[in-house]
Order: sequence, then C-alpha cells, then structure tokens
Amino acid sequence: MTTPTPPSPGPASASRPPRLVALARLPDLALRTYGGSVVAASDESFAERQALIRPGRPVFQPETFGPRGQVYDGWETRRRRDEGHDWAIVRLGMPGKVRRVVVDTAWFTGNHPPYASVEACAAGGHPSVQEVRDAEWTEIVPRSPLTGDALHEFPVACDHVFTHVRLNIFPDGGVSRLRVHGEVVPDLAMFAGMTIDLAALENGAVITGCSDDFYSSPANVIAPGLARHQGEGWETARRRDGGNDWLTVRLAVPGVIQVAELDTANLVYNAPGAASLRGADLTGGGPHDDADWFELLPRTRLQPDTLHRFRLEAGRVASHVRLDIYPDGGMARLRLHGVPAT
Repeated sequence: MTTPTPPSPGPASASRPPRLVALARLPDLALRTYGGSVVAASDESFAERQALIRPGRPVFQPETFGPRGQVYDGWETRRRRDEGHDWAIVRLGMPGKVRRVVVDTAWFTGNHPPYASVEACAAGGHPSVQEVRDAEWTEIVPRSPLTGDALHEFPVACDHVFTHVRLNIFPDGGVSRLRVHGEVVPDLAMFAGMTIDLAALENGAVITGCSDDFYSSPANVIAPGLARHQGEGWETARRRDGGNDWLTVRLAVPGVIQVAELDTANLVYNAPGAASLRGADLTGGGPHDDADWFELLPRTRLQPDTLHRFRLEAGRVASHVRLDIYPDGGMARLRLHGVPAT
C-alpha cells in the first residue's frame, strides 16, 4: 500500500535534498493556504495540529527545545497509556473527490506512529465540530504501516465528494504533513446568474498543459489568494530557442469571459515582456490542436510586479483558455471573470 522513502540516519540536519517522489499534479484539497483547517484533534501535547496542512516541506533544527520538548514542524501527541488511538479532523479548503493521500513522517524517527488510516465525510454548510464527528464516515485509506522519516502515498478509489478527512494514528506519535490530493468539486449554485472567476481552482478549473514548469507549478496561477513570493506563482526556465512559454486552463464551467487579470506580482526581473490569451470551446471533447482558438487578448505588453486588468470583447463561449507569455518568465495569478454559459 505504501511507497515510503528510505529513512535517513536521523534528524541531524535541516538541509537534506528534497525527496524525489512523483506526486500527482492534483491540488492538495486540505492545504492551509487553500482554506483548509485542522478543526479538532484528540491531542496536540508536543506539536500543534495545524502544522499538518502547512504549505511546503517540513523543516527541522536539532536541539531546539521549548516548553513542550524538541520543536517539530508537524503534529505530535503524547505517549498514550490506554487502549485508544489519536486522531485529527481536517476541514478541506476545497471540497472534492480524493484521489491520493500522503502521510509524511519527516523528521519523526523514534516517535512516529507505526500505523495510520484515513476516513472522509461530507458535511455541508458550516457544521460544528460535534456535527462533523457525528457524520457518516467512509474509510478511504485502511489501517496501513508507517515508517519513520518517510513519505507514504496511498491511492484512493472513491468518487464521493468529501468536505472533511480524519487522520487516525495508532496509537500515538508524530506526523509532519497530511496531503489530500484530489479533484475540486464546488457547489456553484449560489452564484447562479452572477459573474465568477471561471479560471479559479476553487471553482473547479484545472491546468491541462504547459510548456515548462522548471521553477514552479503552473497550477499556482489559479490558486486562491495572492502570491506572497515568487515560489507561489508559475515561473519557467530562460528560453534560448526563440519560442515562447504557455499554459492551458480548462475553465470551471464554459462561459463568456469579460475581464482578465494577469498578475506579475513579485516578478521584478523575470516577468514576461508580453502576454496574449486565446479561447476555445472544447465541450465536444476534441483535442486542443484541432480546436477553433479565437483571440481574447492580443499580444500585450506587461509590466513587472503589476496587476494588469483587461476588458475583453470576444463575446464567445470558451471552455478552455491558453495563456502565452513572451518569451518566458512567470505569472503570479491568472483570473478570468465571466458569466457561465449554463
């Protein structure tokens, strides 16, 4: 069930090279920066529960002791002296279909849990913690063995839409990160008749392709919120071939785009010199190359570290959009505000 990375000799340094584990390009539905929250836990005596869903890799500095003991970038419970087990409930920032769960025990060696399982439930609205605990839970990852200081990936085969997950560890210990990769399935009914961001990840949009993701993922450009630094946007390598970089977005729903926002925030010396947008209606399922692409925004000059807004006049329904940047560089955010066609 697991594909753990072999443990290191021990948490002797915080400068290890990154783990080379191929994760799906699906978004982490539980990520704190996407609105996720660890709403309850059985215990967090040694390290706080919210660390489970922090962005980025866990870090560690040896011999840093606080009132709770050695400081860990993760969630750690006390040593249990009864027959129970510890758990943490995460409200997903974006409801959706879970396709993969990652349980990371980085830096936890002699204090990691030997086993874990994951359950999920659908609790709509704004439920209390008790209402979530009383919901009907479905096991999506059975009780499985864990090793210390390792990534454990578990595929999930379930088409239900979930709003919460519960990580169970047996019997106690520490977990640095919990990742819940899946497909966003929002409820857009409340926005009927309104303009929405058709390219927003939280509304169900997906990046379907890109020319280059050398420095950071193109999925960042449709993520919620603002990019705090270059790493939270999309950035390509320097091109030496005379071409240009691009990405394609499958919109949350087909619609007519009225306003485009191209944000080069934090990109001061590596912003594109220009950009253009094209749209296509691929609801018939045809390939991108055969699509009837039409112009939304002609090649237009961009400024570094600037939010650009453009009123679009195409007036045609698009299900996909292609962003071209010239010749290379990065984009912090792409917003495509428009009216759904249905």
